[in-house]
Amino acid sequence: MTEETENIQSEQAAVSFHTLTRKQQQQRLREIAMVFLRLGTIAFGGPAAHIAMMDNEIVNRRQWMSREKLLDLLGITNLIPGPNSTELAIHIGYEQGGWRGLLVAGSCFILPAMVIVWVLAAIYARYQTVPQVEWLLYGIKPVIIAIVLLAVWNLGKKAAKDVPTSIAGVIAIAAYFAGLNEILVLILLGIAVMLVKNWQTRGKTTGVWLLPFSSLFSQVGSTAAITSVGWVNVFFFFLKIGCVLYGSGYVLLAFLQRDLVERNHWLTSQQLLDAVAIGQFTPGPVFTTATFIGYLLAGNTGAIAATIGIFLPAFVLVWLVNPWVAKLRQSPWASGFLDGVNAASLGLMAGVTYTLGRAALVDWLTIILAILSAIAVFRFKINSAWLVLAGGAIGLASRLLWG
Repeated sequence: MTEETENIQSEQAAVSFHTLTRKQQQQRLREIAMVFLRLGTIAFGGPAAHIAMMDNEIVNRRQWMSREKLLDLLGITNLIPGPNSTELAIHIGYEQGGWRGLLVAGSCFILPAMVIVWVLAAIYARYQTVPQVEWLLYGIKPVIIAIVLLAVWNLGKKAAKDVPTSIAGVIAIAAYFAGLNEILVLILLGIAVMLVKNWQTRGKTTGVWLLPFSSLFSQVGSTAAITSVGWVNVFFFFLKIGCVLYGSGYVLLAFLQRDLVERNHWLTSQQLLDAVAIGQFTPGPVFTTATFIGYLLAGNTGAIAATIGIFLPAFVLVWLVNPWVAKLRQSPWASGFLDGVNAASLGLMAGVTYTLGRAALVDWLTIILAILSAIAVFRFKINSAWLVLAGGAIGLASRLLWG
């Protein structure tokens, strides 16, 4: 792309979408689609890597918005449930192309990962008992434990920022092992920290409206256990998850382990860990793990239903919240609630890391692989995608060496 072309795009980006001609609107929507299709195809490395790619593409190269604006949008994604990097893509699409840009940006960012995971799910469902596949995942699972540990560490440095949030994190760990409902834990600890931090404040309550929404979503999650698995059941299960899931995509594991494995017995712990491995192995949002699980539960319609269910709330919430970004970001009540939710997310992630570790670390090789992977991600900051590839290669090599 030439400098002249970039300057033209920058000037066009400064013009409101609604003031453009029909042809110019279509051109901008096509450009949004191409940008996020490409980002969705190469976005390995998790949410932090996704956000860094968007910053480089949107702010540096195309100058669609200032870095301050991008940071405002990123900040608000932490105040609502859903996958942060995907919601940031949706926010950018909304800023650039209105509600149509919102749909185009979000869909194009999700689509590449969904298709790849869908294909891998079909292969897994057919060949999961084949030794080569089993040994591939055998090597990947310990790497996933190290990656999740890094996510817990990074979240912990930001979440446990004071005494109330530190206590909330400890309570969340205890609640996880006590078998309490994860949604209830997130909401109650969010409210508790918010009240503790603001009990002497008599300021504005902008942002408290988030709590009724969260309570409503919590009620959605308290419905009776589903006795049969069909695409409708899959859709509503993942819709519930999409409505209430705060924090890193890895917090998803806590919900899935408890509901899919322990309560409803729809999957085994091994199948869940395999699904997470596939989700990490592929580019794009970690939430496309839902596509994989949906296929295992209800075939092709299940894959579609799970994907739509888990991502739909992100589109709706961004559409509702975007006009309120400036006010919500300055609200001490919304900030306190977010602090509590992040601390609770840390606790849940710590609990599920222990559970997954017991399933993945089965012998000396997997333990060594997990330790080396932890050193690689903590000390040398190696991209998680490369580690997953290396883990799979080691798993296959061990199969060839020891049969």
